[in-house]
Amino acid sequence: MIKSALAIFTTLLFIHAGLAPANAQTTTTTKKTVVKKVAPKKVVAKRTVTTTKTVAKGSLNNREKLVRKVTVVRGKRHVSYQRVSAAPSVAVVPPVMTAGDIAGLNMTPDPLALRSNVALVIDQASSQILFEKNSSVALPIASVTKLMTALVVVEARLNMEETLTVSEDDVDREKHSSSRLRVGATLSRDDMLHIALMSSENRAASALGRNYPGGLPAFVAAMNAKARSLGMMETRYVDSTGLSSQNVASARDLAKLVVAAYNYPIIRQYSTDPRYMVEPSGHALQYNSSNRLTSNKEWDIGLQKTGFINEAGHCLVMYTNIEGRPIVMVFLDSKGRLSHVGDATRMRKWLVEDQPKNLTRVKMVRADQG
Repeated sequence: MIKSALAIFTTLLFIHAGLAPANAQTTTTTKKTVVKKVAPKKVVAKRTVTTTKTVAKGSLNNREKLVRKVTVVRGKRHVSYQRVSAAPSVAVVPPVMTAGDIAGLNMTPDPLALRSNVALVIDQASSQILFEKNSSVALPIASVTKLMTALVVVEARLNMEETLTVSEDDVDREKHSSSRLRVGATLSRDDMLHIALMSSENRAASALGRNYPGGLPAFVAAMNAKARSLGMMETRYVDSTGLSSQNVASARDLAKLVVAAYNYPIIRQYSTDPRYMVEPSGHALQYNSSNRLTSNKEWDIGLQKTGFINEAGHCLVMYTNIEGRPIVMVFLDSKGRLSHVGDATRMRKWLVEDQPKNLTRVKMVRADQG
């Protein structure tokens, strides 16, 4: 029995030893590599808030400001400050005061609410003053000066066909105004007079004075002598263009000049033409009137001249016919590009509709003048 048990045990050991290697080979397990997926890291947005902090007065100059920057990163708040240049402030330019404003003439009321500080209206047939406002005060007259320029040229009986050349001396060095006449351009004296009166061409007026016998000084002297001969005692000229604010006259004086200049057909025609073509050095240029009323069929204008510089405001003188009456109008120191034209229109309406009902003279002066 014991032998039989040992035999069975031995047999089992061999069987186990022989099968183990094979079993080991057949039961080898291949390990699978498992790659663990890592979720992408969430990026925390960076948030920046910029604000301007008010700083104590005097801590910064006028061209700087202190900017407060708040930065938030991952929930953490960081504050920083930085000096930056401030945007330049826009300067407010005050309105230009004319000589009339400085003299207080703008405080003078009138029943027509004129925009002009000075006004004078005369019935030339009867010499009756129909309306006046500060008419005896001498003020800058701008290009109304050219009316006297024309009068001196015409009365000098110069050769109107003589060719004049624009030079550097005719360039405006005072007001730096523009001109369509280039240096070197040539025109006849007649054409120069035409566009100086009609379109207020400054270089033409300058050339007229410069080409007078004796030059510009002699011409200015002739202008002042003519003013005195007409009784224009509040008048003074220093140039032939009116660009200088030292050219001054009162409305009463200018009414005398208008009447004197009206005696010359060439001045009447040239000052009232709505347009005119010239050919300086062979190049055609069309000039238009500086007074839009010359193209208005409701007006019968026999002579006119406009003017403007900052010191003078907008100016206008006219010899016109209204309801059969020859009327002289003078408006000085008007505010607004077309205000002088508006005042003339308002005055015409008053003369036609209202003035005949009340023939009393309207006289307005500053309160302190009585």
